[in-house]
Amino acid sequence: MLTRRRLLKSSAATGLTLAAGGLAAPAISQGARIKVGYVTPQSGPLAAFAEADRFILDGFSATDAGANFEVIVKDSQSNPNRAAEVAQELIVDDGIDLMLVASTPETTNPVTTTCENEEVPCISTVAPWQPWFIGQQGNPGNPASWEPFYYAFHFFWGLEDVIATFTNMWGQLDTNKSVGGLFPNDGDGNAWGDPNVGFPPVLADQGYTLTDPGRYQNLTDDFSAQINAFKAANAEIVTGVVIPPDFTTFWTQAKQQGFTPKAASIGKAILFPQAVEALGDAGHNLSSEVWWSPSHPFVSSLNGIGAGDLAAGFTAATGRQWTKPIGFVHALFEVAANVMGRVSDSGDPDAVSEAIAATRLDTIVGRLAWDGAGLPPFAQRNVAKTPLVGGQWRLRDDGGYDLVIVDNQTAPDVPTGGVMEAITA
Repeated sequence: MLTRRRLLKSSAATGLTLAAGGLAAPAISQGARIKVGYVTPQSGPLAAFAEADRFILDGFSATDAGANFEVIVKDSQSNPNRAAEVAQELIVDDGIDLMLVASTPETTNPVTTTCENEEVPCISTVAPWQPWFIGQQGNPGNPASWEPFYYAFHFFWGLEDVIATFTNMWGQLDTNKSVGGLFPNDGDGNAWGDPNVGFPPVLADQGYTLTDPGRYQNLTDDFSAQINAFKAANAEIVTGVVIPPDFTTFWTQAKQQGFTPKAASIGKAILFPQAVEALGDAGHNLSSEVWWSPSHPFVSSLNGIGAGDLAAGFTAATGRQWTKPIGFVHALFEVAANVMGRVSDSGDPDAVSEAIAATRLDTIVGRLAWDGAGLPPFAQRNVAKTPLVGGQWRLRDDGGYDLVIVDNQTAPDVPTGGVMEAITA
């Protein structure tokens, strides 16, 4: 199907080839090395997810394993159509051996679908596994029709994990169990609000009442309808999966309209310190899922560095606070190096896919194993689960924020640094 290159283990050259509009780095001038495509939202509303890309790529190229790879980076521009387009370019024009992709279903899904159609091995992460797997099915509403992928593999946590993490945090507070849901009309929002696989059935089973005003469009500038619905339901908890600019709009308007719940556990929007700092003092005690942190007790299979040292290295190199994607982007390249080290021909897509499926690897985000553990049968071939805990943003005296892990019931190996506190007006 494509012209592919074999691994030359004797190659000593280092460096990365990066696409126009991507990250700057020297071009490859010699050696037939393993070609890896990496699609990531470097611009647009999801750009915070790609903040650590350059740091991770530089670190990977400096390892012994990294010297065997040519990494070609493309910017999805936070647009699903663009993500599919650049994936096709990587496959057809660049002749990659392996695709890596990260950060939300809007990026991972179109890239994964393109790879599956073109029979190119793909490893993705940083999207809950349900919107990744179910969102790519021909009929997402009919489980009987769902089929596993042959070339596509994913590692991350699932909706069952984030729901458990959020409800565990809420259980530390005295609330009326009335929850307001913010679910946008996108891959994440539709999955989180789904009446079968999302929040609604689990919350109902645990005695929570969910007020869901319906799907809204991303980049909405008026959340009055949602706020009024939550106030009418006396919601003391708000949850949802919201892009950063939308949560800033919602939370600012909620404060202006006199709505302050005891807990606001939000996916996506407040994963990053910059997004919380933009809220000023109003970000104190907002909570979210924590996929990775400096206190996670894991080390890299590439260089033996621990989570704390990796996070500190990012801060030293950039002057910026650590973020959760650092660990998962690093883990993507750990898996790539491990997989390609176990195949005799990097240009054989079937052999590479089988090597991914057989992966059992301890990484900076924990043990990754495509062994079906904790998954329903339909997803067992393609998904590897990772641990998840809950955290709260705590305001510092200097106006910045620290993320404190406040609940680890779903992953006891990750230490906590405090307990859940209620939001006050």
